[in-house]
Amino acid sequence: MNLILSFGEILVRQQSLGNTFFDKTNNRLEIFPGGSEANVAASLAQMGSNVAYCSALPQNALSDEILAILGSLGVHTSKALRIGDRLGTYILMSANGLSKGEVIYDRKYSSFSQLTKQDIDVDKLLEGVSWFHWTALTPALNQNMADLMAVLLQEASNRNITISVDLNYRNRLWQYGKEPIDIMPQLIAHCDVIMGNIWAANKMLGTAVDESFDRNTPRETYLAAAKESANEIFQKYSKCQHVAYTFRFMDSPNHNLFYGTYHTPTKHVSSDVMETFEVIDRIGSGDAFMAGYIHALVNKMAPQEVIDAATGAGYHKLFVKGDFGDGKIKQ
Repeated sequence: MNLILSFGEILVRQQSLGNTFFDKTNNRLEIFPGGSEANVAASLAQMGSNVAYCSALPQNALSDEILAILGSLGVHTSKALRIGDRLGTYILMSANGLSKGEVIYDRKYSSFSQLTKQDIDVDKLLEGVSWFHWTALTPALNQNMADLMAVLLQEASNRNITISVDLNYRNRLWQYGKEPIDIMPQLIAHCDVIMGNIWAANKMLGTAVDESFDRNTPRETYLAAAKESANEIFQKYSKCQHVAYTFRFMDSPNHNLFYGTYHTPTKHVSSDVMETFEVIDRIGSGDAFMAGYIHALVNKMAPQEVIDAATGAGYHKLFVKGDFGDGKIKQ
């Protein structure tokens, strides 16, 4: 059975149960395991895919518990590296991502961010792998991680492994003197499958986007812009054959709109707009979309089925607490 490998940093999410992080009347904290690439692996495994996850974790009980949780969901964790001294964390100042509150990262000197080429046995890492998934969060950490991704993507390409990427853009991570446009185009050249949104594609790959676009821009305008952006990617990156974009709008903490587009060099389709007033947890909805997208492509679904599966998985995650989705797809 084909093996999908998701590679990236495992994180611990912390959030207050009170109205503020130091709420004297409700001074309690919730924590969840997460991280974009782990979220994708968790959802894919529950969709029935054969999936492995690789990160770097220190030798301690918390790392053991996180790997056990992933294993209980069906994710193979034997490729995970047990080195370094600490897990990366992030603090969510708005509970469950239900407002535009600040995210505070504490990822410097984490086991994963300190990885080097010498720490990884590439042959062992890629053994049996038919699909390699990564995100733009990794090269955002530091130059060494960008260089490591270049090596791993070249090795995966040499082995004819299908490569997918999520163009996750977090401006608070790109703090080492390089902009995404300086790093990402060379890495994206290896990718067969791209996911993101039209704004991230502009920031990382230099594709066109109208700066006047906002929440009130008509859906038809956004669909045309997505098609134009995807076509620009196909022209710039000949290896890429699949592009998917999400459109997610939050009018209030619980009122969200969610839809997506899927593009090949010859086909452009979109999902229905999904709307809800009952959001439970916004964190990881894009990762669930990515999992549905990969799942659909691996199973060779038709283009409309691809975007419906991806959008349905991303939308369903809005009702699942924690970073990990449950692998279900809203029909």
